Amino acid sequence: MLPQIEALYGGQAGGGKSDALLMAALQYVDVPGYAALLLRRTYKELSLPEALMDRAQAWLSGTDAKWHRQSYMWQFPSGATLTFGYLDNEGTELQYQSAAFQFIGFDELTQFSERLYRYMSSRLRRLKDVMIPLRMRSGTNPGGEGHEWVKARFISPRNIERPFIPATLADNPHLDADEYRKSLALLTPVERAWFEQGDWDAAPGGTIAQRGWFPIIEAAPVGGRRVRFWDFAATAMAKGKDPDWMVGTLESELAKKYTVEHVVRGRFAPGDVEKVVRNTADMDGRGITILMEQEPGSSGKLFTDRMIKVLAGYTVRAIPSTGDKIHRAMPFIAQAQAGNVQLVKGAWNSAWIDEITSVPVSAHDDQWDSAAGAFNGLTQLSGGWSRGAAG
Repeated sequence: MLPQIEALYGGQAGGGKSDALLMAALQYVDVPGYAALLLRRTYKELSLPEALMDRAQAWLSGTDAKWHRQSYMWQFPSGATLTFGYLDNEGTELQYQSAAFQFIGFDELTQFSERLYRYMSSRLRRLKDVMIPLRMRSGTNPGGEGHEWVKARFISPRNIERPFIPATLADNPHLDADEYRKSLALLTPVERAWFEQGDWDAAPGGTIAQRGWFPIIEAAPVGGRRVRFWDFAATAMAKGKDPDWMVGTLESELAKKYTVEHVVRGRFAPGDVEKVVRNTADMDGRGITILMEQEPGSSGKLFTDRMIKVLAGYTVRAIPSTGDKIHRAMPFIAQAQAGNVQLVKGAWNSAWIDEITSVPVSAHDDQWDSAAGAFNGLTQLSGGWSRGAAG
């Protein structure tokens, strides 16, 4: 058994990662008070045939363990528990805010953000003098939204405190490897490199930006021009859905150096949008120009006019949207690659970097679009825009 708190098992598909996680989670179920948690990104992935819950049912049915359907939890005669959970969006991790586990396992870690992973590590704890080891174990293939942060944390460079154990098809003798390779042959070359060879160096789907382009500093530079750009793409949360986010990026420029100072990000109900925008403006102060994208058509103009009224007393500019999001962001990305973009340290950093470095593979690009909007606003301040209003 590995003595380190963190470890990753992964690489080739079909290596038995889910079985390994389930076995590790069950290791101390004879110890009173032991609590283990196994996580997938969505409930659907958790409950599929041959997925974690289905395998646990096959292993534990007929034993003295009792299944609690409402809480997705197995309870053992010792009182130990094994719970299954999912984190389908940022914020759902707060359901575990008061929980304590001695084992937390992530199945397909590259589907999670680094922020979710780090937050859940804070749920690892035990009572004094209890000898159960605290363990964070993960299984995954290369690829996915979290490819770069998982690679940086476990793969390259290698870290003795966070060991990586490569998985191969040969590790799973129950799998028909020849037939599985025929299925993998239908994938793109990069996907085959991920799943058949476990190649972490294969480019993740043609992403554009790299993590190393965004250094983090302790505090924003004093002086310079500052703007807050709002992207209103979000819709409210609904069960089973993964909607876009509303994002407001505070960005500044000083001596041709661009600093992303703060990011507001959420999925707000329509009635809360105006409150969030106004409260953010009040906290930012009147020295900051507020920018927002104006969608085409009369409905876009009506929404923009309403938001300008909400922000009475502040300098507000509406920028008509033109072109696609990728090309709108390229001037910002070019400055980042040249070493001219930095981030102020904050809780939003991990989710922001995860998204920026996974576009266009990522399911979401709202922070990407907001950061680019702020940058383009800063570079155009002296020239003005085709439409604007001052509160």
